Amino acid sequence: MERYLKRKERVEVDLDDLPADPGLRPSIWSYDMNDRDKIRRTYLLKGPHQPRSHQFPQTLIGNSARRFNPKWFEEYADWLEYSIQKDAIFCLYCYLFKPQEQIRKGQAGGDSFVGEGFRNWKKKEKLLIHVGEHSSEHNKARQKCEDLLKSHEHKLPVLWLSKEEKNKKDYRIMLTAAVDCVRFLLHQGLSFRGHDESSGSTNRGNYLELLDFLANHNDEIKKVLSIHSSSNLKLTSPKVQKEICSAAPAETLISIMKDIGDSYYAILVDESRDVSTKEQLAVAVRYVDNLGQVVERFIGIKHVASTNAVSLKAAIEDIFAKHSLSIHRIRGQGYDGASNMRGEFHGLKALILNDNPHAFYVHCFAHQLQLCLVAVAKNHWHAKHLFEITLRIVNTVGASCKRSDALRAIQHDKILFHLSKGELSSGRGLNQETSLQRAGDTRWGSHFHTLISLKKMYASVIEVLEIIKEDGVHDQHAVEAGVLIDAMESFDFILAMHLMIDILGVTNELSQALQRKDQDIVNAMKLVQISKQQLQMMRDNGWNSLLEEVVCNSEKEAEEQQTPSTHQPTPVEHSSQVSVAIIPDCFASTHQPTPAGPSSQVSFASMPECFASTNQPTPAGPGSQVSFATIPVYFTSTHQQTHVETFSHVPFSNIPECFTDEWLLRRPTSQPNPEYLNMMNGFIDAERLG
Repeated sequence: MERYLKRKERVEVDLDDLPADPGLRPSIWSYDMNDRDKIRRTYLLKGPHQPRSHQFPQTLIGNSARRFNPKWFEEYADWLEYSIQKDAIFCLYCYLFKPQEQIRKGQAGGDSFVGEGFRNWKKKEKLLIHVGEHSSEHNKARQKCEDLLKSHEHKLPVLWLSKEEKNKKDYRIMLTAAVDCVRFLLHQGLSFRGHDESSGSTNRGNYLELLDFLANHNDEIKKVLSIHSSSNLKLTSPKVQKEICSAAPAETLISIMKDIGDSYYAILVDESRDVSTKEQLAVAVRYVDNLGQVVERFIGIKHVASTNAVSLKAAIEDIFAKHSLSIHRIRGQGYDGASNMRGEFHGLKALILNDNPHAFYVHCFAHQLQLCLVAVAKNHWHAKHLFEITLRIVNTVGASCKRSDALRAIQHDKILFHLSKGELSSGRGLNQETSLQRAGDTRWGSHFHTLISLKKMYASVIEVLEIIKEDGVHDQHAVEAGVLIDAMESFDFILAMHLMIDILGVTNELSQALQRKDQDIVNAMKLVQISKQQLQMMRDNGWNSLLEEVVCNSEKEAEEQQTPSTHQPTPVEHSSQVSVAIIPDCFASTHQPTPAGPSSQVSFASMPECFASTNQPTPAGPGSQVSFATIPVYFTSTHQQTHVETFSHVPFSNIPECFTDEWLLRRPTSQPNPEYLNMMNGFIDAERLG
């Protein structure tokens, strides 16, 4: 007995997400009785589903192949519908109002124009029989549809239905002002409602405040609003705001569909999870308009319960049916590299190719380039080490607002110092405040910008890490800062950073060019070839310039660390003016540093432990003014200490050319280090495979 008395739970209906294809619609009688009129009105306002650009398939009837004739849309434009899913025609009026009992009994044309659809293309006279005479069931359903729309017209504002032109003019002024407010808020992506919209509130929300702003700056609007301020017709209710918001995308889509017309187009599809943890499918079309311009337009977003290829294809078909688009007009597909999208056998690409073999799939070139760079970087140890250390540096320096403020302040002081010395040029857009950017595998070009920002702020970052090391509250933070300092000051890190900046600089330019909307595939292939040639030239002839750049930058950073700053760490004792922090670990453990004489300005307080104690140092004569801060980084472990003569004033900027590239790359031959050659080869090979 309980199952008969138990009320059926009502399911909310989304009027914007009703099935457009008549072959996929549930019966109108399956909806709740309180929702049926809303659903009927929605379908009537949209009009019958007539995909005129669809390539209608042929069906073998008897001994001849026949198909639907699209000219029938013109003869029966108000009610005839076509289902792409079932390849059949339906009657909109009968679907909405034909009694359920008559559908079951098969009266007035039977169930063919409501349930299963009509497919006998050689008998066009069946359409006239279905319409029938004035008292036929079809005409009764048509009359009910007209009455439903007329009843809705009675709900229109009294001013608009008034016979006086003045009242219509006042309503048009108010409606225009309301539409302008809605368009502005939609364009800016701002919220409409306020927390407190009462008359005594200081901020009643963007919509009401903007409407008042327009009234205060337009006498005509202000006069009309003041006249009708006491009435209910002010166009300020949340329902009015929602109706105008719904009308805006509807009109926009109508304009887009008219612009597409019968043209061929490509589809761009991607799925993503929104803030409410719902999987949303976004669909855009790319086509050539009447002016010959390539245009991309977003046409819809739809919630999908599953991300498998079948569910995604059904969602795309539903969006296409809503706008009378046909899958057979597709000439291109653009998705990401996920298996459910680009799978050769069961992916979305394959399912659409089964229906339309002309819908060629193109994987985004910029996306392929990013995937290639990430894959190579993760498979090569030096690049992996560089980006891992860089990520830890960004996390450590940006772990708190205090550290970020200290980094900006130190960088600001250094910029002012260099500007005062004339080493930097000033101008609009130069020397802007910056910070360390975080790299991400899905953000194109982020690795390049991260390394660029780290290179610009190299000395400032080391200074902040020194502060963390000296003043760190937790031992773990101090130890981590010390490890990062040692890593940053190593020759391997500096060389890898400059090498990756040069490589990613080439690929970043290519990525930016590939992302242009007016890019074509012929020019894109040329850009790829040019980038491969640049990388090949870098591998063949770019080593000397790269090594010179690394040496020059190391010497510059040595001077940079001596730049005065209000945020410097605690200085080391003694009268040392030397920073040995940048001396690389390429000095072997079998060698000792060269101590200076009594008048020397050299301090060994911060000398690294790589100098072993097995050998005796080479003493320098009295009066020596040798500074280890300028010792170049290309002394390697294969050489003995440099003996400085008495009263020697050796400028290390004039080191003879006998110190060739093998000293930089730690090899006794003149060939570059094979480890870095392997890194370059990896990028070249990845570009070829891409």
